Amino acid sequence: MSRILCSQLLRAGTSIGANVQEAQAGQSRPDFISKYAIALKEARETQYWLRLLIATEIVLEGRLVELSKEVDELTRIIGAIIVSTKRASRESTIQE
Repeated sequence: MSRILCSQLLRAGTSIGANVQEAQAGQSRPDFISKYAIALKEARETQYWLRLLIATEIVLEGRLVELSKEVDELTRIIGAIIVSTKRASRESTIQE
């Protein structure tokens, strides 16, 4: 069971960076937003797996506190990027 949970955590956690990297090469603003939205979903999934590892006591909470904080921060940053990009997109549409 612990191997499966750790594998899921690794998959979701590494997917965050992969999708952010893909967003940087986005072909359009909607593509950029879409890739960041996927990264946000993966960050939330990573939070889930971290909480599950703690709840099942597979990993002691103290060992994951810093990692949990980093994922929370990443989630907020990615969310802010999505919101500000959508806002900029709406503003540029209004000005046109």
